[in-house]
Amino acid sequence: MVKVEEPSTQSSTMGQASDWTERHRPRSEQLLEGNEVQRRKIRAWLDEWQNGTPKKKAILLIGPPGVGKTTVARAIAEDMGWNVIELNASDARNAAAIRKAATSGATHRSLFHDPSAPPSRTLILLDEVDHLSGGLRQVSQERIERAMSGDDERPGSTLSGDSGGKAELLRLLDQTKQPVILACNEEMGLWGRNSSWRSTRDRFTRHLLKINFVRANDEALRRIARRVLREEGIPFDDAAIDALAKTNHGDLRALVRDLQVLTTGLKGESLNAAMVHAHAKASQRDVTVEIFPGLDSLYRERNSEKAATLIRTIDKDASEFLNWVHWNNASLFTHGPSIRRGSTTLLQADRAMMGRFLNTAHRSTYWTHHLTALAASTANDVPLQGRIFPSYPHYLRRSAPSGRASIIEKLADLAGTNKAITREEFLHPLFVLMQDDGPLGDSTLFEVSLGLGLSAEEHLSLAGLAKSRRSSKALINDYEQAEEIHQAAQTKQREEELQRVAATQRVEVLVNPKEETKPTKDVPNEDEEPGPSPGQMTLF
Repeated sequence: MVKVEEPSTQSSTMGQASDWTERHRPRSEQLLEGNEVQRRKIRAWLDEWQNGTPKKKAILLIGPPGVGKTTVARAIAEDMGWNVIELNASDARNAAAIRKAATSGATHRSLFHDPSAPPSRTLILLDEVDHLSGGLRQVSQERIERAMSGDDERPGSTLSGDSGGKAELLRLLDQTKQPVILACNEEMGLWGRNSSWRSTRDRFTRHLLKINFVRANDEALRRIARRVLREEGIPFDDAAIDALAKTNHGDLRALVRDLQVLTTGLKGESLNAAMVHAHAKASQRDVTVEIFPGLDSLYRERNSEKAATLIRTIDKDASEFLNWVHWNNASLFTHGPSIRRGSTTLLQADRAMMGRFLNTAHRSTYWTHHLTALAASTANDVPLQGRIFPSYPHYLRRSAPSGRASIIEKLADLAGTNKAITREEFLHPLFVLMQDDGPLGDSTLFEVSLGLGLSAEEHLSLAGLAKSRRSSKALINDYEQAEEIHQAAQTKQREEELQRVAATQRVEVLVNPKEETKPTKDVPNEDEEPGPSPGQMTLF
């Protein structure tokens, strides 16, 4: 459902929302804290819409959860008297839903609209676009119109989930007459992690102005905490405010939620630091850290306990992070014993991950996280000096989706497993073997791909090479020649096998013939020559 918000006052919301993050959400830029430079950029861009259409019709706000990305956009829009149409991850965001939001943005008018007033804009806000699934394949106009009209009874007319959402979003950015703001935690989620991610990024960024948000500092958190507690009429001491700022690490949303939990049932009692510390110890909140700064800290850490704690704050699940450490150890570790220790530890971490699925009594990823942390930190007995440059695991994004899908299907048929297990267990070793930039990789190693029955294009996909490259075309020619030789050898082998089987069958017939029908006469004919003794035979 498309949510339309009209300009409102702070006081009207205070008495309605039971969730404090909504009740105390700033409805004016004057109440905002942190990211001052970013706010000025957004305000300047929105001012351009007052006078026409800016060159960049949309903004992409990038930053960790809870830093106020959508709150800033909504507060500034309300100051300008604009309506806001919002789609977030809980809404359907397929092609029809985005088209409907764009249409509503063009036609929406408040019930209290003054026809004599200058026309106002409608801000279209799409949150968590990094969770927008699917590719750039467009949905037909007929299907979109049917879905928008509610005529989804006909076969093929229903649009579920995010079907066609990215393609329609690109169309919206190109044709919109209203300002569009997108928000995400990680921009790579919007571009995608396949081989065409750069092309997708370029198609989006020609319409987008990117603005990176950062976490609020402790002083901003203190001001917000004081304002919320005063508006709620709850007494507090300064030590409690300091403790709240230190335990929330720049997360505005988490701060307000903590305040709501801490003050529930106080009954006039003052909020103090002891209450805050007890709550922080009980909740054990993990602070979300971006992947690259997190890796930098992890690879420098020499204490195993701190490394295990740090890895839980990095914004990746256990399985993903294991892949990241496996990939980066190969380039960051230079000492042989360190490489062996890291590899052995990662192997144990991978086995622990499998145990999570095989043993219904053990569902935790504790050991996978813990062992992966050790593989990246204390396994290396040569401390890293200077700047380090961890990189994105190529095998997580390099293969084209179409090539990968056909490879997974063939491997699943060969192994007799489902596609999910095939993707998890078999793809990674093949990437390591085929990609030239790995320590074991060799794209000219055709034997494995030929043995699996893969085509030249599928081998190229495993090697992470673009078909348009001259070297790739030469590799395809070499592969096809090797494929002809391989097929000829297989044909010859099958023929020889058939000949061996036929020869074996002939010998069996000679040694164990079928019993002939015995004559009905009890006395043999004297004119006939005596036959062989029972159980014997003659070749003539």
